[in-house]
Amino acid sequence: MMDVPSLNDLVLVCVIPQPRDLEIARVLGWYRIPLKHAPKVIYTDCLAFYQPASFGKEHRWKIEYIAKVRGVELCRRIDLLREEWDHPRANEEYYKISLDDLVRLPKPISAGTWKRITFFYTGGDLIRNAETIQDLVIDHENRRVFEGIIREYRSKYADIQIANEDEQKISKEFVEYFLQINAASKQGIDQIDLE
Repeated sequence: MMDVPSLNDLVLVCVIPQPRDLEIARVLGWYRIPLKHAPKVIYTDCLAFYQPASFGKEHRWKIEYIAKVRGVELCRRIDLLREEWDHPRANEEYYKISLDDLVRLPKPISAGTWKRITFFYTGGDLIRNAETIQDLVIDHENRRVFEGIIREYRSKYADIQIANEDEQKISKEFVEYFLQINAASKQGIDQIDLE
């Protein structure tokens, strides 16, 4: 029986661009997201790692690993990757997400027709039962519950109190998010870019 994720976990599906990045997550226990490209909420229970074409024929276009999140901090890229001091984005801010050990899924989740993915949220129950990434889509009936969970995580873990005037803006963002992901799911679109 798999312990990670638990059925009620909030999971952020994210791209692990290169095998080297997966090795950093495995050995050093962290994953990075550029602040300017980060999803609205990064404070989740787990990260699931989508492996693109750079992982080669056997491992590309699937999710094989997941990890529990231990914490999140903001730092500069150069503080994470000191050997890349001359990188064009060396001084840009990144979220450093500290992780527990990577857990290999008993059965990898295939991308199916979806090949290009950035970030999206799903539930632990869906990760446990998914065969393809399309199975990770939150259905319309559960959208309101899921929206509430995201809002709760944002205020609880980000130490942010959401002002009343921002409530409508956040609700609109979630409606747009779910409309995009549901439309992509129904149309079998091979790309989903949600930031």
